[in-house]
Amino acid sequence: MAANEALLARVRRALGEKLPVEEKKMFGSIAFMVRGHMCVAVGPNRMMVRVDPERHDEIVRESVHCTTMVMKNREYKGYIRVDLAGLTTKKDLDRFLKLALDYNRRLEARPGRAART
Repeated sequence: MAANEALLARVRRALGEKLPVEEKKMFGSIAFMVRGHMCVAVGPNRMMVRVDPERHDEIVRESVHCTTMVMKNREYKGYIRVDLAGLTTKKDLDRFLKLALDYNRRLEARPGRAART
């Protein structure tokens, strides 16, 4: 499964303007690491977003295009799947990137990673 190239370019552009980002192949997609933590990952027809686990259920309820991320039949609270239909506009994408970055800023930076945000 290859990542959606158009969405990948949009995420690179949006995150690259704000802070240092490392890209890694992960979860059958391209993950964007910020401060040593997975922030978002772009797959073929979706984006996985790491969010505050305390807000997880609220965020999923707010959009028909969001679901809890499931891997190997296990639900992961704090990780949401956003279908492409929920990412059509810059405003849509920015909303989910903001949720991910807001949570990421509260995590302790991992040693050897860029800590500025």
